[in-house]
Amino acid sequence: MKLWGGRFAPGQRDPEFEKFSESFSVDQRLVLYDLQVNRAYVRELGRARVLAPREASQLIRGLDRIVHYVKPHPRWARGQKAEDVHTWVEARLEREIGPLAGKLRTGRSRNDLVATETRLYLKSEILNLESAIVELLDSLLAQSNRNKLAVLPGYTHLQPAQPILFAHYLLAYFEMFLRDFGRLEDCRKRADELPMGAGALAGAAYPINRARLARELGFARVARNSLDVTSDRDFVAEALFACALTMTHSSRLAEDLIIYSSPGFGFVELADAYATGSSLMPQKKNPDSLELIRGKAARVLSRVTGALALLKGLPLAYNRDMQEDKAALFDGVDTTRQSLRIAARVVGSLRVHRERMRAATAQGFLTATDVADELVRRGVPFAQAHEQVGKLVRYCAAEGKTFAELSLAEARRLMPAWDAKLGAISASPEKAVGRRRATGGTAPREVARQLRLAANTLASLRRRA
Repeated sequence: MKLWGGRFAPGQRDPEFEKFSESFSVDQRLVLYDLQVNRAYVRELGRARVLAPREASQLIRGLDRIVHYVKPHPRWARGQKAEDVHTWVEARLEREIGPLAGKLRTGRSRNDLVATETRLYLKSEILNLESAIVELLDSLLAQSNRNKLAVLPGYTHLQPAQPILFAHYLLAYFEMFLRDFGRLEDCRKRADELPMGAGALAGAAYPINRARLARELGFARVARNSLDVTSDRDFVAEALFACALTMTHSSRLAEDLIIYSSPGFGFVELADAYATGSSLMPQKKNPDSLELIRGKAARVLSRVTGALALLKGLPLAYNRDMQEDKAALFDGVDTTRQSLRIAARVVGSLRVHRERMRAATAQGFLTATDVADELVRRGVPFAQAHEQVGKLVRYCAAEGKTFAELSLAEARRLMPAWDAKLGAISASPEKAVGRRRATGGTAPREVARQLRLAANTLASLRRRA
């Protein structure tokens, strides 16, 4: 069955091209959305008296029977053949109610139909993505609360920088994923407009009430330009970008935890459920869950670049190139959702080794900035303080010593102002952390405030989800 066959001579189809051009294997997952939109559209045709009441009722009954066939059969599409899901629905409808099925597409095109279905799909899936982000935010917050005062070496350039609280570190990712939630919500709002009634490109020729149709299908508004909305896939590209950035953040978190779980660091340990071993080396515990998240981030990134490349040269309005958008969208959304849920479980089940974190703060002169800051408090210009502490660090590095291992005489040769207070500051990462009391800093009381704000934010998101 072809929805466009009359123009073409029978028996002239190339089977290879038929196989090449079919999209049913991909867009079959839109079948319930297709049926939902068709039911609403048929009702509107009935209200507009384009269809007789009996015709509209019979069409809707037939569509309902297809729903009742598809829903309980997850493998309903196995063995089925069609050009696309819309063709399959119409052919199935004809089996259910006969030739009246030919009136199903009165005044509408596959162009406005697929655009409507894809938007409905995305609106639903964004809610699922947001739910997965909330799950990860919950794990980050719970792990932060369990380790409120654990001190961790902070890094820049992957070199020891300054001590921070482990909770502060986790809350940095909380902020990233919170922004991802907001981006997805913005995308959902922009996708929330109705294409149906736009026809192939020029608009419907029948007096349908598109505002009423939008309300029935749960859209916030009607698309204003038929030419634009039938060829618009901005919402696909935007959703894929939001997924790609979410996966970028997931990949960064995965990379950190891969490093921190390696024996050279030993700050955290993955639960056995999220690691694998080696077929050769019995001792191995590999962070495969995290490595897969990191790898799948590249996959989602390729989907957004592919979508943009797909759209960049298309003339108005619809072009068959757009058939490729759904494979990209489905894969990007599925991969992101699955990765977020695994990330949430990995974070929630982490074993945190606080003593290893604390011991690591003795390496790398993490309190050097605090020593300089104390000199500033004593009236030394920061440039001079920086120079003096830098020389002290150079001496310690050459001698293989930490600040705590310096004798008073050694320290004073390089820094005459050195005294017991400076020595205490240099040897205490906790004191260094406690001084970072500015809003957004890593001091315990400031992190406690951040934790309260995060808890309130998460409670608000749960109410919306």
